[in-house]
Amino acid sequence: MSSIAQVDSTDTDHPGYCADTWTGPVFVVGMWRSGTSLLYSLLNQHSEVALMYEGDLAVLEPYFWIRRKKKDWLAKWELWNKALSRHRIESQCIPGGKYDLRSAIETAYIEYARQKKGAITWGCKSPNYCNLLSRLARLFPHSRFIIIWRDLRGICRSVDQAAKTSSFFQRRGMMLRTILGYRRLKAECDRLIAHGANVHQLHFEDLVQSPDQTMMGICAFLRIPFEPRMTSLEEADRSAIEDFRHHALVKGRQIRTPSHNPDSLSVRLRARIEGYIALWRAQSNNQWPRFPKTLNAMPKLPAWERILDRLLFLFLRAWDLAVLVSYSYAPLWIWSGYRRRKYKRRRALQQRVEQTEAGT
Repeated sequence: MSSIAQVDSTDTDHPGYCADTWTGPVFVVGMWRSGTSLLYSLLNQHSEVALMYEGDLAVLEPYFWIRRKKKDWLAKWELWNKALSRHRIESQCIPGGKYDLRSAIETAYIEYARQKKGAITWGCKSPNYCNLLSRLARLFPHSRFIIIWRDLRGICRSVDQAAKTSSFFQRRGMMLRTILGYRRLKAECDRLIAHGANVHQLHFEDLVQSPDQTMMGICAFLRIPFEPRMTSLEEADRSAIEDFRHHALVKGRQIRTPSHNPDSLSVRLRARIEGYIALWRAQSNNQWPRFPKTLNAMPKLPAWERILDRLLFLFLRAWDLAVLVSYSYAPLWIWSGYRRRKYKRRRALQQRVEQTEAGT
C-alpha cells in the first residue's frame, strides 16, 4: 500500500487546510450504533461532499472475483441492499463494459456524487467496512478513513434496543459480533496507521457535545473549508437512510444523545462488556478505549471464556462469508424470493411492535 502521511485527529491546523482540496474516496466507519449515521448526515451537508449511505459495494468482493458486466453487478448490488434505488442513481449514466471491484466502486460512487450535487469528494459510510479497512486501503491507496468510536456499553444497549424492531440486530451472536467486532475495528485501524494510511479518529460523545469543533476537525483533515450547516440536522438530506425505528434520532431535527436504561442489559452481559474493556485498557497501557471514563470493579474474564468467544466469533465471520459467497454466485431468482420473504417478515415485525405500543 502506498504511504500517506497519517494525520492526528486533534490536528485542526493541518497544513493544506482550505487549499489543494483532496477529492476522495472517504470511508466513514464505526461499529453499528456508534453514530456513523449522524456523522454521515452532518458531513454530507458540505457542498463538496457526497458520500453514499451504506452502499456496501466493497462487501460484495467475492462477486468480483470474476470481472462482471455492468448490468449484472448493478442488479446484484440493487438486490443486496437497494443501494441504487435508495440513492436514486440513474444507472444509465454508468458506462457499459466489464468491471472489477475497484472500478465498480469508483464508477458508481463518483457517479452518485456527480448526480447528487456535483460534489468532488466521494466515498461511503458503512459499519460493514469494519473488517475491510486494509482491503479498501489496498484498492484505494490515497483514500482517507474517518473512524468513529463510542462507549461500547452504549453501543450494546443501542443494539439491544434496535433488536426489538430490526431483524438485522436479532441475528444470533449479535452481541458477540459487536463486542469482538469493536476490537477487530481497532486492529484494522492500527494496521492502517502502521502502513501510513490517512486516518482520522473521533468519538461519538464529542460529536454530540461539540459538533462544531468535531466537524471543523474533519474539514481540516479533508482539506475542505468548514461550513456551519454541518453542525445541524435541520436541513440534512437523509433520504438514503431507511425508515427504521432505530434511525429515529438521526431522522430528527436536533443532535441528541440517545437515552437508554443503563440496566437494560443483563448483569452478566454488562460484566462481560466491562471485562473486555478492562482487558483492552490493560493491554494498551490505559490508552484505549477512551470511554467510559470509569469502570465498575469487575473480575477478569477467564481465559477459557475469551477463547470460546474468539472461536465463536471466527465461526460467525466464516458463516457470513459463506452466505456472501453463495449470494454472489447463486441465480438472482433464488435470492429475489428470499428477499421478498425477508421484507415481508420485517414489515410484520414492525406492525407487531406498533400494535403493541398502541395497546399500551
